[in-house]
Amino acid sequence: MTSTNNLEYHNPTLPERIFNRLFGLLVRLGLGLRHNYLVEVPGRKSGRRYATPVDLLEFEGRRYLVCPRGRAQWVRNAEAAGRVTLIKGTKRAEYVIEAVPVARRPPLLKAYLDRFSLTVQRYFPVRADSPVGEFARIAVRYPVFELKAASK
Repeated sequence: MTSTNNLEYHNPTLPERIFNRLFGLLVRLGLGLRHNYLVEVPGRKSGRRYATPVDLLEFEGRRYLVCPRGRAQWVRNAEAAGRVTLIKGTKRAEYVIEAVPVARRPPLLKAYLDRFSLTVQRYFPVRADSPVGEFARIAVRYPVFELKAASK
């Protein structure tokens, strides 16, 4: 685990990097569950496009991306670009991102962990079935972005 801008970041292990690469290939082929996508962002220094598997959270009619690892490279690249592309198979959709303020994150983090606990519980110090108040004390650790359709 490293610290970036006062936020913890959980570096992926070698097996996790291999799994993410293989799973990313499957998602790129259009496979995976309904919430599985690749988030594609341009590198903030190189401009090269990078893609990472993510779980899309749909909550109260809105779409969100949460990074359970903390301030990962895709998060920093997305912040710099102000937008992301979600990919699944041949479908691509571009979104403008809006960082969710820390005070609004607890119910989103709870919903995210409740839905995706099988794959992300290890990154959270609270259990998936915890009350929303437990998420208030950890909300600053987890970047959350609301996705808004980009105008063409």
